Amino acid sequence: MKKALGIIGIFTAIFIVASVFGENFLTGINLMQLTQRASLYSILALGASLVIVTGGIDLSIGSVVCLSGIMTPWLLVEKEWTPMQVIPTVLAVSAFIGLCHGLLITKLRLQPFLVTLCGLLLYRGLARWLTGDQSQGFQGEFEGVRSIALAKFAIPGIENYRIPSTVIPAIVLAVAIGLFLSRTVWGRWLLATGRNESAARYSGVPTARLVTLSYVACSLLAGFGGMLFIFDIGSAQPSDFGNFYELYAIAAAVLGGCSLRGGEASVIGVLFGAATLQVLRNTITLVGLSSQLEFAVIGTVLLVGVAADELIRRFSARRLERLGART
Repeated sequence: MKKALGIIGIFTAIFIVASVFGENFLTGINLMQLTQRASLYSILALGASLVIVTGGIDLSIGSVVCLSGIMTPWLLVEKEWTPMQVIPTVLAVSAFIGLCHGLLITKLRLQPFLVTLCGLLLYRGLARWLTGDQSQGFQGEFEGVRSIALAKFAIPGIENYRIPSTVIPAIVLAVAIGLFLSRTVWGRWLLATGRNESAARYSGVPTARLVTLSYVACSLLAGFGGMLFIFDIGSAQPSDFGNFYELYAIAAAVLGGCSLRGGEASVIGVLFGAATLQVLRNTITLVGLSSQLEFAVIGTVLLVGVAADELIRRFSARRLERLGART
């Protein structure tokens, strides 16, 4: 929880600013849309955090979102598959992508940055080739399966606000990952791998298997998130769907307390990191700033947040050294 205090403070500050200066920010409809987006990006960020914990990186998240999202209506509409065939197939393809990443990194000793950068190009190109670079949508059908992302649950006493159904998988995944990291041997091994992979390996920890599984989980969650995104928006163009989603996922994880050096994670922090980025994007629009400044503002906030986190970490380390020297 301590690791999440910084991002909770940043989220609170941005939320207050948006409430004061952003017209219609506190309306039920706007807050409902924010909740929907924050929960969707939280799923991607949770997957990214599992890779970052190992000291790795996954730049292909956005392209996996694109491929899985585009494949879903393509298989349903163009190939006339049933939802019971499409959903397992898309998730299996996503998991297989992560497995390939993990094996290339652990067996061939390739750099995660290089492997996933190639994946970023490969999967988007594959999505564009499969569909002839044409926009894919549900053509007004499959409302039943789309309700996975579109369903809303009313809250008595709050006008125009309903909890999106996407909050449920986001919370379930957050709880599961939090328990995995804090309450299981495999979770502690994963953290140990990120802190010092060589030491963990010599201690008998199956580091290669854990790193591979982390990439499988990341791609699987990206694929799952891609399906939810396409269920939500209805149609997408493979040339731009999922662009920069990997940056939002990585930024949310880092802002939430995941160290890029590995070995540190905070599930609560990741959730607040994803929510902070979405509130920030919404605030930029509501206060009248140009949308062209979106990435500049987000980049600045990310830089400040990471720098502050590093300074606090150094201050804490020096304080511990001084206390140790006194004793």
